[in-house]
Amino acid sequence: MRDATREIRLASALVEAADTLVEDFEAMRYLQRVSDHCVELLDARAAGVMLIDGGRSVSLAASSRYEQVALELLEAQHGGGPCLDSYGSGEPVPPVAIRLAHADARWPDFTERALRHDIVTTFAVPVRRRGNLLGALNVFVPTLLDTTPAADATSELHVAQALADAAALGLQNRSTYAQYRALSGQLQGALSSRVRIEQAKGMLAERWSVRTDEAFMALRQYARRQRLPLDQVASAVVEGVVDDAELRRESGTSADGPA
Repeated sequence: MRDATREIRLASALVEAADTLVEDFEAMRYLQRVSDHCVELLDARAAGVMLIDGGRSVSLAASSRYEQVALELLEAQHGGGPCLDSYGSGEPVPPVAIRLAHADARWPDFTERALRHDIVTTFAVPVRRRGNLLGALNVFVPTLLDTTPAADATSELHVAQALADAAALGLQNRSTYAQYRALSGQLQGALSSRVRIEQAKGMLAERWSVRTDEAFMALRQYARRQRLPLDQVASAVVEGVVDDAELRRESGTSADGPA
């Protein structure tokens, strides 16, 4: 792949990775797209993301191409592998030749499975945002990579890290967005509840010819006696489906005036 073409495709992938403020967002599908971009940009056989919390893998996402292979290689890292190493150090794991790693007994379970699937080289980069580590992105390549100093400036490692950083930013933005959406919903619910209570107070005060604080006391006492949320009682008053006589007894008044 020519450098200019890859730069354009990388830019497009980074923009897509940042776009997480959508209604139908699904984290695993999102991370699969990030992995797909890795495969396309790096001529890899497969790629995958391992999200990690407290040193343990909590979820896996793999590229569409050779998805089962990627998932198997991620799952094989329970006893050690490039993802856990990258997450543990917070730094990239540079390209590793699988045969050499296997001969050195480095990640034995992982390298054995990688050899079965004709993976020649692997590397991993942390998925991180300002020191907050979320996991690691692992790339599986069917060829040896050029790891000479001359090739370092445009290396596959840097491309993978750019995608991983964009994914971390996208996930963090999504989390913040979801928190604000939830808070906004709670505030809106509280405001709507308050409006209904005020409306019910006003209706009862006018109907019974009492002060609004007396009407509110009746609402509150009725809600407590019936073990119902105050907002639910207020809604029943507004909708005209509550027993007015029973509710009025809580105010200490009768139809003829104060008791």
